[in-house]
Parts: sequence; structure tokens; C-alpha cells
Amino acid sequence: MVYYPIGIQTFEKIRKGGFLYVDKTKYVYDVCHPGQFVFLSRPRRFGKSLLTSTFDAYFSGRKELFKGLAIEKLETEWKHYPVLHFDLSDIKKGTAEECELNLHSQLEDFERTYGCEKASDDLTIRFRELVKNISRKTESQVVVLIDEYDAPLLTVLHDSERLEPMRTLLQSFYSPLKKLDQYLRFVFITGISKFSQLSIFSQINNLKNISMNPKYASICGITEREMMDNFQEGIDELGKANNLTKDEVLAKLKLKYDGYHFAYHSEGVYNPFSLLSAMDDSAFNNYWFSTGTPTFLVKMLKRFHTDLTKLDGSEAGADDFDAPTENMHSVLPLFYQSGYLTIKAYDPILSNYTLGYPNEEVKVGLMHALLPFYVVKDPVEARTAAGKMYLALRKDDIDEALEAARAFFASIPYQEGTLQDAPTSEGHFTAMLYVMFSFLNVYVYTQVRTAKGRMDILMKTDTTIYVMELKLDGTVEEALRQIDDKGYAIPYEADGRRIVKVGIRFSSEERTITEWKIA
Repeated sequence: MVYYPIGIQTFEKIRKGGFLYVDKTKYVYDVCHPGQFVFLSRPRRFGKSLLTSTFDAYFSGRKELFKGLAIEKLETEWKHYPVLHFDLSDIKKGTAEECELNLHSQLEDFERTYGCEKASDDLTIRFRELVKNISRKTESQVVVLIDEYDAPLLTVLHDSERLEPMRTLLQSFYSPLKKLDQYLRFVFITGISKFSQLSIFSQINNLKNISMNPKYASICGITEREMMDNFQEGIDELGKANNLTKDEVLAKLKLKYDGYHFAYHSEGVYNPFSLLSAMDDSAFNNYWFSTGTPTFLVKMLKRFHTDLTKLDGSEAGADDFDAPTENMHSVLPLFYQSGYLTIKAYDPILSNYTLGYPNEEVKVGLMHALLPFYVVKDPVEARTAAGKMYLALRKDDIDEALEAARAFFASIPYQEGTLQDAPTSEGHFTAMLYVMFSFLNVYVYTQVRTAKGRMDILMKTDTTIYVMELKLDGTVEEALRQIDDKGYAIPYEADGRRIVKVGIRFSSEERTITEWKIA
């Protein structure tokens, strides 16, 4: 019987409780030899807290917890260091006062643990003196671990009035770390985003960011090899429960949960939370989005007037990933850091990354989450319409699918804050249709580049490839003629699936599909 550690973020509990553990301890050893100040950014639910807990156990000299793991053969001393393990994940009310109280409380716990007196009411001084006193008392350097350092900041990222005092407070809190160099053996900081070492971590100019280092691309997440080595029982159970062959199970797992790349030329990794949950349930459900709604991302999408249809296949320069999150001019780096986009390709000459959705779970989940903000406030109506479209496409009946879409769009009232409230344009209607088709178990792409231009929508099912062109207040004949003149369907003629060209007319007055034609 395999016990999957769903939501367990403590290394000791996993090892003592007999839960499955995918061995990442070689990375643990490599990061802190000779590393001293290290920063790692990874999406939520990607094992950052477990990794931090593993560092805690390692520097606490808990050799017995590492029996049979890679690090057992690498470490010979197992020296015990005092560890200050901070967790900022619960600081989410959005005020600097709450954040300061929480940090004071954590410092008080450490003072009690190591028998040190409170040195000051000032947060910065209290932290600085605590590290010094512990080091003197134990005659050892101190290890500082800071998990989810950016949780308080992400809560107020869209609110400049609250962001500035929060940033000032945290910068003050972290400021002693550089001057404490002689007292510190290792500092490890994790989070989702990079609020740049230039702002919050301006004092730590020797902070090493390993987030996009190919050597550590698989430090969090589960590789194909790790899955095959550790999850054979779960793979077999998935096959039995869903009446699938082993190859079909592996293909579906890859489609839904694989595809994350955290450096160019790195192997892909599976989302660990989703993969573990699928194994535990023997089901291919969407797990990642059930753990939280990306409200801060919605706010950033609106702030940067982001075109949803252009996220997949978007490009970002290498410098964009080093820009301070709080001063960014594009949503792309934050979407990458948060796990909604991943690296698909890299051009070393131009230093440009091509980004895209890592897998089906992320793409479909994101569309579901954004539906109330971009199409209609009540998602039930959209899901009903999407269900009708899905059933139609399973029968390869594009007429029935577009009729369901037409009826749905026509029924949407003008609502403030959605695309329906935006000025009418071909791009807005393309985005609405894109969101609807993205719910379905099909591959949907928009603004697909070809030799002679960009097609509006490309949709692939198991049996058919649909090439769609939309015209706002134009004619379906114009749309079909553009598909032929631009040769949009030519690249797919050798695919083997049936190719269907679809011209669609949207009416700006009626705000829905009014006509379509198939060729």
C-alpha cells in the first residue's frame, strides 16, 4: 500500500510516516555546498515548503531521516546547526501591521527555543541580535530559511498604497542578513515571484538566484524518470480504474500534468501536487486550481490589458525575468513564475523565450477561473453552453457546436468588468470564443502564425482539424477566402485528420455569431 503525501510539507512527517518520497536530497547537498545565500522561485503547490523543510532537517543533523537517500552517501559530518525557519504563507491580510506582528511572534518562538532574551521592540534589531546571540550561545553559525517570502506582497501587489509599506517593512526585516555574514552558514529564500533582489533584497547583493539555472531545473516537481521509478503501483491503479492501458495512462498523465520547464534545454517536470492527487484518487481530475483562485493574476491581467488569446506562444526577453515584479511592464514573467506559463523554446541569438501553457490542466483551469472576469459573471451558464459544444464536437458536428456558442453569446447581458463591457472588436469576440472552446477536451490555439499571416483560431480534436477565421460585420465568404488565400490549412494537410475550414461572422450590433459557413 502506497501512502501519497497529499498536502504534507514536513520532511520529518513524510519519512517517519512511511509516505512516498521522491528523493531530491542530492539537490539539497549541491545547493548548500558551497552556497550561502540562495533564492528559488517556483509556482505554488510545487514542493517549495517540503524542500525548505528538508533543508531544516539536514542542517539540524537529522541523519536518521535520510537513511537510504542520495545525501546519505554524500554527507560525512552531519553537523548540527541552529535553524531559524520562517514561514510567511499565513500573512495574507494585506497590512504591514499584521506582517510585523507575525514576524515578531516567530522571533519570540525562536528566542524561547534557544533561550535568548528579546533584544529590542524594533523588528530589525531584534532579528539581528537574535542571530548573533544564538551563534555565540551555540558556538555555531546559524541557518536561516524563509519560506513563501512574497505571500504578504502578492496580497497587495495591485494596491500601491499598501504595497509600499509592506515592502519597506520586509526590506527592513531582511536588511541585517548581509551584515550577519560571519554568523550565517546558509540562507535559503523561496517564493513564487521575484520581487527583485534590487528592491526587497537590495541589502543582499550576493544572493544567488537558482530559479532558472538548468542544474536545478528539477529541484522541485517530478521528472519522467522519477515518476516511472516511484509511481508504478499508482500507474497500474489508474489503468484499472479508468480501463486504460499503461501507455494510455502515461499519455494522459503527460497531457494533463507534465510540461513545466524552468530553464531552457531542461527536461520537463510534472506538477507534484496534481500527480500525487491523481495517483491517490486513481482519477485524472484538475487539482491545481482547486487549491486557490488566482485573484492577483486577474488583477494584473486587467492592469496590463492582456489579450488572453496571445498568452500561449507569447515571447519574453531574458531581461524581463529579472525585472522587479512590482515594477513590471508585462504580465508574462509573473505568469511564468506562477506556473500558468512555462518555457517552450529559447532563441540564444535574440535571448528570447517562447512561453506557453504547460499542460491541459493549467489551460482549462485558467479559463475556468477567468470566465467570471472575462466573459460572464455566472459561470454556470458558460459551463452549460460548453457542455453542449463538447457533445457536439464529440460527434464532429461543428454546426451544432457553433449554434450553442451563438445562443450563449446572444444571452449574455452587458456586464461591467467583462469582455461584453469592452468596445466591440474582432479581438474581443475571438477571445470569448477562445475561452469557450478552451473548456473542451480539444487543443485550441489563436492567432496562429503562418507563412502569410495569422489565423484566428486553430482547433484540433482526435479526428478533425478546424481552421477558423472570424469577421466582425464582414462576410463568411471573406473569411473563407482569407483561409485559402493565406494558405492557413496547408501546414496540416499531411496530418492525417480531416481538415474543416470555417468562416464565422460576428455582429457588433447583436454581439454574437450571426452566420457561419463550412468548406
